[in-house]
Amino acid sequence: MIEQRGTRALLERAAHARDATELFGTASARLRRMLPFDAAAWSATDPETGLITAPMLVENLGGGEHCFSYWETALLEEDVVPYRELARAAVPAAGIRASTGDLPARSAQFRKLLARQGVGDELRAVLRAGDRPWGVVSLFREKGRAPFGPADVALVAGLSAPLAGRLRDLARPVPRPAPDAAPGPGLVLFDPSGAPISINDEARRYIDLMPAGPSARYPSGLRLPIWLAGTAAQARAVAAERDRGGARVRIRTRDGRWLICHASALDGPGGAPGGTAMVIQPAAGSDMAPIIAEAYGLSPPRTGDHPDDRARAPHRRHRRRPGHLAAHRPRPHQGDLRQGPRLQPRRTRRPPLHREPLAPHRPLKPQGEARFLHRPLPGTI
Repeated sequence: MIEQRGTRALLERAAHARDATELFGTASARLRRMLPFDAAAWSATDPETGLITAPMLVENLGGGEHCFSYWETALLEEDVVPYRELARAAVPAAGIRASTGDLPARSAQFRKLLARQGVGDELRAVLRAGDRPWGVVSLFREKGRAPFGPADVALVAGLSAPLAGRLRDLARPVPRPAPDAAPGPGLVLFDPSGAPISINDEARRYIDLMPAGPSARYPSGLRLPIWLAGTAAQARAVAAERDRGGARVRIRTRDGRWLICHASALDGPGGAPGGTAMVIQPAAGSDMAPIIAEAYGLSPPRTGDHPDDRARAPHRRHRRRPGHLAAHRPRPHQGDLRQGPRLQPRRTRRPPLHREPLAPHRPLKPQGEARFLHRPLPGTI
């Protein structure tokens, strides 16, 4: 009963959140009262690719300097309940210790990063509405505390759909004044190890428009938001055949506009792995159509970026063939939607004609001289 009241209060506060950052902060504070944890990380995700995007909230994890290592390992090495599998699982939440039989070192993230920071267990969850991931959350407990149990997993899994639905509602576009002439595409180049080595001025301008959040610092002195660094890591994961799909993510700026970032791995000399190129630019209408359709409860066409879409793509047999009339194409009697339907005359059913059977054909025999059936005209004979 107490848990139900706490869940109801959490969802009521979430329903009044003005943006995703406020939603994460409210949900984390309320959830801590029902499910004790020592640290947490909340992030929005692109609903088509599942990659992390802005905003991101990190609690009690220092300055977030280890966030990039966490997400890079998640994309390139993690095999224990990775987020891409949780997004398709029947239960979109799992604990590391429970999933490994109390052997958390089987997780690359735990072995290389979390154990060194004194973490004893982690509970991961995907905030999923339908089959689309709109956010992810990680809860951490220090060593010496009880690991997350089945009741904890069930509680967080039960919050997945309602919180994802709220994130989806907050993705609806807000009317904004038309922007000035946008700069050209931003470009960031990475070396084969994933470190950025070059960036143009347009990319810097776009990065300045992004919300505040954890960033990755590189030896070159460049700092990139964690969602850009994660997109570049995804391109490397695809090139290494650890994942499918594209390395693409949409990012909402501080003033409510949208940017799109996509990265791809390059080939080096002799076919060796090369660097990675990333392009940042304003999102076009076609880029935003799937998110807007989802936010308003419509069903956009699949694009192939979602893991479930990629699994179904090779088995699609009902592709349109040349000369095939689509089922949704207006029929001739429907007319133009702008002109209204055409009225067709009502057809009445006529009774069938009664016909006598024909007699067999008999040739005529001449009898005497021919006679006219009608009186001939004068002067014709």
